[in-house]
Amino acid sequence: MKCILFLSILSQSFLFAQHTFSIVAIDPITGGIGSAGATCGDNITWPGTPGAALISDIIPGKGAVHTQSYWNSTNQYNAHQQLLNGASSQEIIDWLEDNDSEGDASIRQYGAITNVNNTITSAAFTGSNCYDYKNHLIGDNYAIQGNILLGQSILDSMESRFINTDGTLADKLMASLQGAKVIGADTRCTIENVSSLSAFLRVAQEDDNANNIYLDLIVPSTPDQLDPIDSVQTLYNTWQNTIDIDQVENDELYIFPNPTKGELIIENQNLQNSTITLFTISGQKLQEIKPLHTKLSLQIGHLKPGLYLLRLGGENHKTLTRKIVLKY
Repeated sequence: MKCILFLSILSQSFLFAQHTFSIVAIDPITGGIGSAGATCGDNITWPGTPGAALISDIIPGKGAVHTQSYWNSTNQYNAHQQLLNGASSQEIIDWLEDNDSEGDASIRQYGAITNVNNTITSAAFTGSNCYDYKNHLIGDNYAIQGNILLGQSILDSMESRFINTDGTLADKLMASLQGAKVIGADTRCTIENVSSLSAFLRVAQEDDNANNIYLDLIVPSTPDQLDPIDSVQTLYNTWQNTIDIDQVENDELYIFPNPTKGELIIENQNLQNSTITLFTISGQKLQEIKPLHTKLSLQIGHLKPGLYLLRLGGENHKTLTRKIVLKY
């Protein structure tokens, strides 16, 4: 996953001052694991990073952990290893407290959620020397944590939105982020007239590859006066505006092989009257084609392996969208 890739780039002793508000959660029905958050720092403040998403570490089928407040690459690596080895959320937190890379857990803040032997647990830790306002909240399937906050209301709003929003895990995480979209939620951003400078929303399904998860929306920076949570919302709305493969009748649109290593065969009775558009999962348009026949061979092997969206649209029939998996 992205945050682990950065571990090989950044020095083990490299520190970031703070990360602000975040949530980790598991869907007890589907087993999906989510991670979302924001901070008043970005990839301009911290060159070579994805901004707030630096703290996000998800291992599909196991759990997620956030290591924030004076972020340290060694601590995050150790947290990842504990998660990988099957430790429970509380075991991960306890280990991190006892084995801080610099011997001072009082400046750290952690949140963890795990699914060990089909038992979901959450845990969090807020060091006494994290900057105020600082606190964390835990529930049966989530952990919310924050520091340098406007106040307890930020965490309470995130929790309320998460609990009371109907829908998927991604819907609930997006709502939780919106609950923190208050000017100066991270008090350092009060002067910027926004809640934060970078944000992220990530969800992995149980059988996902950690390097190619179901939903991976990262806003590493935004123009002045634009709140990154709104930018994540825009990306999420674009991603949501699709019809899942299970919602499309089998005889309407054939795409194979899927997953593919490069070539897609697309068949539809209205193909020659349609426009085929290929998007990244975050909504960036990559290619647009107007087929001449009812069958098309589309080559996408030049793209990076990952998840894409293919949309078939036309004036005389409904728009159909499929998720495409490009393999290594």
